[in-house]
Amino acid sequence: MTTAYDFTARDIDGNERPLADFRGEALLIVNVASKCGFTPQYKGLEELQRQFHPRGFNVLGFPCDQFGHQEPGNELEIRNFCSLTYDVSFPMFAKIDVNGEHAHPLYQWLKKEKSGLLGIGAIKWNFTKFLVDRTGKPVQRYAPTDTPESIGKDIPAVLGNT
Repeated sequence: MTTAYDFTARDIDGNERPLADFRGEALLIVNVASKCGFTPQYKGLEELQRQFHPRGFNVLGFPCDQFGHQEPGNELEIRNFCSLTYDVSFPMFAKIDVNGEHAHPLYQWLKKEKSGLLGIGAIKWNFTKFLVDRTGKPVQRYAPTDTPESIGKDIPAVLGNT
């Protein structure tokens, strides 16, 4: 069975990073953008990271420029924006595609595992979120309008008694 931990992605600094580094942890995988109406969600995502990271949880941010050209920067610009504007401490990755023929394999798999509304798999916009349990299985898909604060209530269940 495939799990989220079976994939590798290039991190924001250009290094290949196996998601196996997060094995045994719960994850919230998010396609992010710096110039989107939902960009202020970075604040809530960082709050989730700080609150739940000690219990074995990580937000993973995947910048994407497929929606309205709302992530125009390069990785250095993205990293600086996230650090200076939102004090992001969670792992950030290099810019990827989440839809289409060049979609990152992780997102191809996530969309198959947790299709969206009406069974449509495509990612509709920035800040679509996937909650992954400690076994690497996606358990919930959230719309861009679902705030980190509302998702926070679901995280303890995937963390268990830690």
